[in-house]
Amino acid sequence: MEILEGYVEHIIFRNEDNGYTVLEAVSDGEEITCVGSFRFINEGETVEFRGSYVEHAAYGRQFRVAEYELKAPEDAQSIERYLGSGNIKGVGKALAARIVRHFGGDTLRIMEEEPERLTEVKGISERIAREISAQMEEKADLRNVMLFLQQYGISVALGARLYKRYGNSVCGILKENPYRLADEVQGIGFKMADEIAGRIGIRTDSDYRIRSGLFYTLTQAAAEGHMYLPRSVLTARAASLLGLEPERMDKCLMDLAMERRVVIKEQDGDPAVYARQYYHIELDTARLLRELNIAEPGTDDSVALSIRAIEKETGIVLDGLQRKAVETASGRGIFILTGGPGTGKTTTINTMIRLFMREGLHIALAAPTGRAAKRMTETTGYEAQTIHRLLEVNGGVEENDPSRIGVHFERNAQNPLEYDVIIIDEMSMVDIFLMHSLLEAVTVGTRLILAGDVNQLPSVGPGQVLKDMIGSGVFSVVKLTRIFRQAAESDIIVNAHKINGGEPVSLDNKSRDFFFLKRYDADTVIRVMLTLVTKKLPKYVGAGTLDIQVLTPMRKGLLGVERLNEILQMVLNPPSPEKRERETAAGLFREGDKVMQIKNDYQLEWEIRDRYGIPVDRGTGVFNGDIGMVKEINTAAELLTVEYDDKRCVEYSFKQLEELELAYAVTIHKSQGSEYPAVVIPLLTGPRMLMNRNLLYTAVTRARKCVTLVGSEEVFNAMAANRTEQNRYTSLQQRIGELEGQERNA
Repeated sequence: MEILEGYVEHIIFRNEDNGYTVLEAVSDGEEITCVGSFRFINEGETVEFRGSYVEHAAYGRQFRVAEYELKAPEDAQSIERYLGSGNIKGVGKALAARIVRHFGGDTLRIMEEEPERLTEVKGISERIAREISAQMEEKADLRNVMLFLQQYGISVALGARLYKRYGNSVCGILKENPYRLADEVQGIGFKMADEIAGRIGIRTDSDYRIRSGLFYTLTQAAAEGHMYLPRSVLTARAASLLGLEPERMDKCLMDLAMERRVVIKEQDGDPAVYARQYYHIELDTARLLRELNIAEPGTDDSVALSIRAIEKETGIVLDGLQRKAVETASGRGIFILTGGPGTGKTTTINTMIRLFMREGLHIALAAPTGRAAKRMTETTGYEAQTIHRLLEVNGGVEENDPSRIGVHFERNAQNPLEYDVIIIDEMSMVDIFLMHSLLEAVTVGTRLILAGDVNQLPSVGPGQVLKDMIGSGVFSVVKLTRIFRQAAESDIIVNAHKINGGEPVSLDNKSRDFFFLKRYDADTVIRVMLTLVTKKLPKYVGAGTLDIQVLTPMRKGLLGVERLNEILQMVLNPPSPEKRERETAAGLFREGDKVMQIKNDYQLEWEIRDRYGIPVDRGTGVFNGDIGMVKEINTAAELLTVEYDDKRCVEYSFKQLEELELAYAVTIHKSQGSEYPAVVIPLLTGPRMLMNRNLLYTAVTRARKCVTLVGSEEVFNAMAANRTEQNRYTSLQQRIGELEGQERNA
């Protein structure tokens, strides 16, 4: 990087939200336009910039700043320029000149150490001197903190956040225990804190480091879906992370328990260790479920009569299990409906809706993702929404719950949902935190109906709520098993059930909607996929090219998401002079790209615009798995606009682009809750734990009209035969069982 030393002459533009700034700097008498993120920089500051020169299409030559360092003014001229730039309230250019003329190069020291002497300058009273001194002290503190942090490789942006959180005490915190940052500051994880600790000289066997490493290991386990880790697993993982012996973990683990940061619960000789909030949220979820699971008053005869009337109105005749599901749902506080594709879940739910409407009940329909809610709306004919919107999410910060930072729901125990019946679809995708938030907002007496396919992949977030609820044996469950005639004509549905049941699947390509193209090397697989996506499938299923979804088991590798997206982007949305681009650490975005939000962001603002571009609806919250298209890239303002499938438009600052990735290809995990006109699935190699029946079943059931697998039939058959699933350490089933036992014994 090139180095540019000078002072800030003029700030042209500053975005106060993200710090993006355009300024004029003077270096060796030359004015240079600099662009970058500068949160704590003002006119008159002496600065060392590091970056590179770029040629902007509209604004010409600029210096794009990657890093910068504030320098203390060293001569009288620099001091006068700094004081006269408006940095000190009440000190203008004329007064700055008088102060520097009186004290010369000793001005800054006088202002910081002997501020009472400022009264020697004409026009400065004791009150004004005190005010100037207080401002100088605050700015000196900030400057000293920033200089201290910079010597340990802490960026200006991060330093500004730390100063805002801790003030002057940040230096002492870093010297004593930098691992506090990982626990207390959003966006700073253990690894970053560990790097800082290494630069400062904290010992690798410090108790602070071991405790932080243990807690970090627990939170990382949550990212894998676990609610806890067995003690032996936790200490082994933490020891590997820290490069220490497992025996060194025991004392620090007990310290964490004494500090009430973890809960250790005995079980089968290997205690379960929970992050404290995870233990209590699972326990409270069990309690809320038990409170809602009550019998509703009513008569079976009247329900049976209503079902027959609905069958006559719709011309649909329910089978025995469907009828049982509707009858049971009408008489229980909690009811679970499960079953595979084509077994009549939608018909059953539609009958429930009509039954409840005949009773004059107020009904809400919801699903975990926008795509799943859209499907629910299409299949039922009634408006469905995401669970987040049902609960009226906003972007408030919950500092004391790291698992839910940024989440606040307006609907909760104090402001519950005002519905008689709530029906949730795609329940396999609902994690423990979202389930707990939903249950908090549901009052006793409300019917809660949960529908989902327990054989699909579990939620991305921690827990396996649907599976644990069914496994508890406490709740009323109906599993639909019959494949109806119309569904039986689809080989997608028939083969999905065969995969799930461990039955052999014919790969002879005599089907109209299920194809297997045998290819045995990655490049050939990719060529075939490109032909399918660009030429064959759009016409075959009557859909656009971007509607054809490539689903792959892995992120990395020759057929992983990252490589496939680069190739598909080049073919489906090639470079063009008419399309602006933005390069990021994760890859390149181009106008017209298909993209996916890869994390829940409850603070992102969205708006829906009419055909004239005028906003007609606004809200906050964009969620993991939402797919849209890049509509505009504004390089001057450093903004990228995405329009999602449901017409929500979201502006991302360039610093937020880590929340997006290309979505021409997505992992099968990310496709949960979605349905596409056609899917293409490459299958060649992969780790045994990942390449299982569960994954294959989920992938195949994402296709509405056509599924095409390209690769090795041996890999397909091995996946269909592999019933191994990654075991999730959860205990909701046990917690429900414990409450059931307590109630029986009471």
